[in-house]
Amino acid sequence: MGRMFPMTTWVKRLLIANIAMFFVSGAVPIVSRMMVLYPPEVFIRPWSLVTYMFLHGGMGHLIFNMIGLYFFGPRLENRLGAKGFLWLYFLSGAGGALFSLIFSPLALVVGASAGVYGVLLGFAMNWPREKIYLWMILPVEAWLLATILVIASLYSGINPAAGSNTAHFAHLGGLAFAFAFLKWWEWNKGSAQRAFQSQLHPDATPKGMVGDRLAAARWKGISVDGMHDLNREEVVRLLSKVDADGPGSLTPPERQFLDRLSAG
Repeated sequence: MGRMFPMTTWVKRLLIANIAMFFVSGAVPIVSRMMVLYPPEVFIRPWSLVTYMFLHGGMGHLIFNMIGLYFFGPRLENRLGAKGFLWLYFLSGAGGALFSLIFSPLALVVGASAGVYGVLLGFAMNWPREKIYLWMILPVEAWLLATILVIASLYSGINPAAGSNTAHFAHLGGLAFAFAFLKWWEWNKGSAQRAFQSQLHPDATPKGMVGDRLAAARWKGISVDGMHDLNREEVVRLLSKVDADGPGSLTPPERQFLDRLSAG
């Protein structure tokens, strides 16, 4: 795999929960029956949309998923924080459940794969050039590994002969929901930064069609009477530019210049 990072709180808890549930469900079969996701019975056991993520079809299935969570999870939890990481993990699982309901309505679904695939995608989107050593030998960059998984899951999902008993549409659902959440997270983080910048620069003119119209109307109300010749000439020049090409033609310093004068 890639570089190792210190274990984080929620990755550790998820590892423990999955491993413990594997042995509990093996010892008490009714637990599996109550937790497995079976689309025709989802309205009888709606909790199975989440609980299916803590069941696995065998030791190999469990080990594969836990290795992925162990290697990719801690670094991503550090980047997103505990809340963001949990949202990513469980929304990916919910996406896997939803895709299974739509595309595999008669298939039993178990496993943390949808959530783990979401974590892998989050890792690849944040560190695309990070090398992942498959089987501890073959180096593959994270973006390429994620791409291969998407293509393989899509191919296997639409080609039943290649799909075996694996819930490939659940994998695709996990990847799709993870991508949507990560893009929203990125946008939301950017909007918080923009809000912070607007507080630092309260005189900044709002952008967009409505903001430009309001700004232009305010600028045209600037009185040049008694203004220094240089400032007056600059105001006339900029207002002519606005009339000819619109407020969007102004550079940020030019907008700020007119904002300061119109606020006075």
